[in-house]
Amino acid sequence: MSSFEEYRDRFADVAMERHDGILQVSLHTDGGSLKWSERAHRELPEAFRQIATDPDNRVVILTGTGPDFLTEMAFERRNTTPLGWDRIAHEGRNLLFDLLDIEVPVIAAVNGPATEHAELALLSDIVLASETAAFADHQHVVAGVVPGDGVHIVWPWLLGMNRARHFLLTGRTIGAREALELGLVAEVLPPERLLERAWELARQLAGNTTLTLRYTRACLTMLIRRELRFGLAHGLALESLAAVDARSFPPSPPPAPGRP
Repeated sequence: MSSFEEYRDRFADVAMERHDGILQVSLHTDGGSLKWSERAHRELPEAFRQIATDPDNRVVILTGTGPDFLTEMAFERRNTTPLGWDRIAHEGRNLLFDLLDIEVPVIAAVNGPATEHAELALLSDIVLASETAAFADHQHVVAGVVPGDGVHIVWPWLLGMNRARHFLLTGRTIGAREALELGLVAEVLPPERLLERAWELARQLAGNTTLTLRYTRACLTMLIRRELRFGLAHGLALESLAAVDARSFPPSPPPAPGRP
């Protein structure tokens, strides 16, 4: 089991504070909005794992810092080898499963646009959005990358198959009010009310017994965990293979005349 004092300050991109069993997890880069770097990709699964194994956490609030939840990719280097992508795929699997392994309710407070890895917030049990929030997937097809790291499962689950395929293939942006109409978020609030509302809900939930909190979370994540077990590893393999091909090798020559 983990102790809050042991992991609270361990992560460069994750700030944590806890009061009365309610843990607020604020994603950031150097105190500003999170930039999705190799460090963040490596740290977040471990941070979720530590949170999941701390029995003193009763409710978790996941939010961002600054004006954006997550809009910027900042990988220090791009992997072009199978071994490099194997590591990324391993971290990608852990990222989602370790998040879902948190055994208490998770409330997302989406403080601004989430155009990269919005699924991290949308996998929460309650999703609150600032009026400034927006949702998109700009790190995959529109950037020349296969959407195989779980978004191929999460977005069809949330939007329906045809709407999700259009969303992923075009990179369209869904504003906060449309997200509410589509059922992606539960409430849309003024920015200054967002965290206050998250804490209100967290305090309400924290009044339940420990087993009620843990087992409710287990029930509410059961089906999505099953879907991820079925398709996440395969999707990551396809994403990795296509990325290695695109970054390491010249384009395939066109077929010879008269041949398919």
